[in-house]
Amino acid sequence: MPTRVVVGMSGGVDSSVSAALLIEAGYEVVGVTLRVWPWEEPAEESRRFGSCCSPETVDDARAVARALGIPYYLLNYEHEFDRTVISDFTREYLRGRTPTPCVVCNRQVKFGSLLRRTLAWEADYVATGHYARIEADPATGRMLLRKGVDPAKDQSYFLWPLTQEQLRRALFPVGRLTKAEVRARARALGLRVADKPESQEICFVPGDYRAFLRAREPEAFRPGPILDPEGRQLGEHRGLADYTVGQRKGLGLAVGRPLYVLALDPVRNAVVVGDEAALARDRLVATDVNVIPFERLERPLAVEARIRHGHPPAAALVRPLADGEVEVVFATPQRAVTPGQSVVFYRGDLVIGGGIIR
Repeated sequence: MPTRVVVGMSGGVDSSVSAALLIEAGYEVVGVTLRVWPWEEPAEESRRFGSCCSPETVDDARAVARALGIPYYLLNYEHEFDRTVISDFTREYLRGRTPTPCVVCNRQVKFGSLLRRTLAWEADYVATGHYARIEADPATGRMLLRKGVDPAKDQSYFLWPLTQEQLRRALFPVGRLTKAEVRARARALGLRVADKPESQEICFVPGDYRAFLRAREPEAFRPGPILDPEGRQLGEHRGLADYTVGQRKGLGLAVGRPLYVLALDPVRNAVVVGDEAALARDRLVATDVNVIPFERLERPLAVEARIRHGHPPAAALVRPLADGEVEVVFATPQRAVTPGQSVVFYRGDLVIGGGIIR
């Protein structure tokens, strides 16, 4: 019997081509879409609710599955997604931090509960349309995670928390292709999503994340003082969730020079601002650390560290600390290191691991 794979189908071209490539490789493929949020349909097509939460998305995924001749299921993950991803999203903003919900979703949902359901269906793998690559290290037997070959589409940044067991059960079929090659493959197959535009939004947020947070967690928008680094009050802010480290616009201050958000202080409910030079940091501490090529980090390791998605990797030294935390010391200071974001460690295209900036 062929090996069974469950493919997470978002209704986009990447997951659709992933399913097609697996069929070509001889796998038994089952398509699923996770319904993670109640459907909302604005009248204007251009403003339709996020990429993975609309009837249009399900229609596209179902049509692709029909064209490929594979079974397809729509799974209601609304409550689980709320309990894991959205709860973390709102909690982090209340703590004055800026979260990356895709990291939590990959760890807890796609390669967490969906993987467990996959195994219960007697399938061996979960596949997604991520631009990343997995391979086995012949020397150690551990699974390695590498960047996707298309540098403009690489999504390895969002996959650093995956455990060895999760990596052993994960497939990323488009990781060895460029986006242009993926679209060309979809056109050759006659898939209706071949030229479908990509969504740049958080999948569960209809437009501005601030409006979503105001409805969900009004406490995140409790006004408080804007302070300079010495603690002098310069003005009043609209709520910590309305700001992020490095922000310059929208502060409502007239002091004769540009000021930037340096920190969000949930204890004082304060936004701390200062000159741009004060945004530079030569080190950070990260929690919830996961390393991939080896069991644990036992000694300092030279890496290239990325402090946010799209940020160029910077030379750094990662040092193990107590309680599984690490200190990252940069060769040159980095601008706007932001608590709550992921810091991900690389050596070339190899993902060493990552953690959450504390």
